[in-house]
Amino acid sequence: MSLRADTARCEGVVVEFDDIREARVRRARSIPGSALIYLRGPKFLIYVSGALSMWGDRMWHFAISVFLIELYGRNLLLTAIFGLVVAGSVLLLGALIGDWVDRNPRNKVAHASLFVQNISVTVCSIVLMLVFSYKQWIESIWDGWLTVVCYTVVIILADVANLASTALTIAIQRDWIVVITGYNRGHLAGMNATMRRIDQVTNILAPLAVGQVMTLASNVVGCGFILGWNLVSLIVEFIFLSRVYRIVPALSVKPPVAEEDQDSLERTPERTDRFVESRGSQEQSGAVSSGLRDNNDGDVSLNLKEIANLPLCFRRFRWLLSTCMDGWRAYYRQDVFLAGMGLAFLYTTVLGFDCITTGYAYTQGISGSLLSLLMGVSAVTGLMGTVMFTKLRKAYGLVNTGIISSCLHLGCLLLCVCSVFAPGSPMDLSLLVPFLDSNASLDAAKGLVSGPRQKHTFLTRGGINQPLLPDRSSIHWTNNTVLFENMPSGTAPESFTSIILLFLGVITARIGLWSFDLTVTQLLQENICESERGVVNGVQSSMNYLMDLLHFIMVISAPQPQHFGILVIISVLFITTGHTMYFLYARKAKRKPSVRLDT
Repeated sequence: MSLRADTARCEGVVVEFDDIREARVRRARSIPGSALIYLRGPKFLIYVSGALSMWGDRMWHFAISVFLIELYGRNLLLTAIFGLVVAGSVLLLGALIGDWVDRNPRNKVAHASLFVQNISVTVCSIVLMLVFSYKQWIESIWDGWLTVVCYTVVIILADVANLASTALTIAIQRDWIVVITGYNRGHLAGMNATMRRIDQVTNILAPLAVGQVMTLASNVVGCGFILGWNLVSLIVEFIFLSRVYRIVPALSVKPPVAEEDQDSLERTPERTDRFVESRGSQEQSGAVSSGLRDNNDGDVSLNLKEIANLPLCFRRFRWLLSTCMDGWRAYYRQDVFLAGMGLAFLYTTVLGFDCITTGYAYTQGISGSLLSLLMGVSAVTGLMGTVMFTKLRKAYGLVNTGIISSCLHLGCLLLCVCSVFAPGSPMDLSLLVPFLDSNASLDAAKGLVSGPRQKHTFLTRGGINQPLLPDRSSIHWTNNTVLFENMPSGTAPESFTSIILLFLGVITARIGLWSFDLTVTQLLQENICESERGVVNGVQSSMNYLMDLLHFIMVISAPQPQHFGILVIISVLFITTGHTMYFLYARKAKRKPSVRLDT
C-alpha cells in the first residue's frame, strides 16, 4: 500500500510538472502573438503617427526660423514677423479651428489637417530651395519686389502649416485618444504620458538632426531633407490613421452639436437664406390658421431677414465672428475653465529653455556645449515629470496630482527668484530709469561695459551693419537658439552662484511643470462634452498663444541682461497666478465629485 501510494504521489508530481511546463510553453508562444497584436493595435499606430508628426513639426519650427534669418540679410525681422503672424492667427482662429473639428467626421478632419500641413511644408520647402539657389537673380526682378513676394509666400505657407498642425493636435491628442482608450482614466493617463514623452524626445533630437544636415551640407539640402521627410510622413501617417479609424468603430460615431447651439454654430450664410424662406412660409400659414403671431418670433424673423439682405462677404464675416464668440462662451462656461486658464498663465514666463533664457545664460559666460548638456538634462527631468504624473494620479487621483505638481513647480521656481539676488546676478534697477547719464549712454553705444554690476555682460563691438550671424561653419545648431563658436560669451562673472541657482530651478521645475500640464490636459479631456471638445481646446490653444505673446512683450520692454532678474520675478508672479487659479478649481471640484470616465 505504501509503495503504491508513493507511486501515485510521484506520478501526480510528474503530471503537475508537465502542466507547468506546458503552461510555460504556451506563454512563450503567446508572447510573439501579443507583441504582434500590440504592434497592429490602435495605441501603437497612434504613437508612431504622433512621433512622425512631432518630429516633422520640431524640425520645421527650428529650420524655418533659421531660414528666415539667412534670407533677410542675417536679420531677425522676418523671424519676428513670422512669430507674430503664427501667434496672431492661432489667437484669432483657434475657436474656428476647434469648431471645424467638432462639426466634421473624425477621419475627414484628421486626413484634411494632415494633408494641408504636409503639403504646405512641402511647397514652402520648394520655394525656399528656389530662393536659396537663385537668390541674386530673384532680387534683380521687379526691383527686388519678387523677393518680398517670396518672403510673403513662405510666411503664409508656414502659418497655414501651423494652423493645420493645431487642428491635427486637437483632433488626435484631445479627441481620438479619449475614444481609443474607451473613456478609461487609467489608460487615458498612460497614453497622454507616452505622447508627452515622445514630444520631449523629439524636441531635443529633431532640431539636432536637421541642424547637422544644414551645417554639414547647406540650406538647400536641409530644405530637401525636410521636404522628403514630410512626403514620407504624409503617406505613413495617412495609412496608420486610416487603420486606427477602421479598427476603432467608436471613432465613426460622433454626437451632433447640442440643440441650443444649432442656430449659432451650424447656420452658415447659405443656410440663413433657406431658414428665412421656410420661416416666412410657416408664419404665413400660421397667420391664416390662427391669425396670431408671437412678438419674439417676429423680431427673430426680422433680424434674420436683415442678415439675409447683407452681402455674402458680410454674412460670412458675421458668421465667423459669431462662431468665435460662441467658442469663447463655451470655454468660459466649462467646469475646468479655471484649470485651463491656469495652464495658459504658465506660458508667460522666461524660465524655460527657449532662445531668451539660453541667450541670457550665454551673456553670463555659459558655453554652448554646457548649454546643450543642460538642455539634455532638462529633457530627462521632463520625462521624470511624465512618470511622476502616472504614479501620482494612480495613488492620489487626478485633481490632487495637479495640486502636488503645482506645489513642486512653485517650490523649484523659488530657486530662480533667489538667483536674482544671489552673488553674480547682473540685475541693475537703475537701467529702468528712462534718462541715463550721457557718459553711460555713450559707453553703451560704443559697446563698452559701465558700472560694477555689468562687468560680466557682453555687448558686440562694431558697426550697425555687422552681420548678426558669423559664417555657417562656426554655428552650433541647438534646439531653440543659435550659439556661436568664435564669438566670446562674455567675461566670467564674479560668482556663478546666480546662474547655477537659475538653471537648477528651471531644470527641476520641469518635473512639476509637465506633470501639471498632463493633469490639466486630462481634465479637459474628461470634463468637456464630446460635441464641444474641439472648440474648447481650440480656444485653449488661443489662450496659450496669447499668454506666450505677453512674455515676448515683456522681453521687448526689458531687453538687457541687467533686466532679466525683473523678468524672472514677473514670470514667477504669472505662474503663481496660474497655479492659484488651479487651486480654486480644485477646491470647487472636490465639493462636486464627478464620475464621467471609468477609473
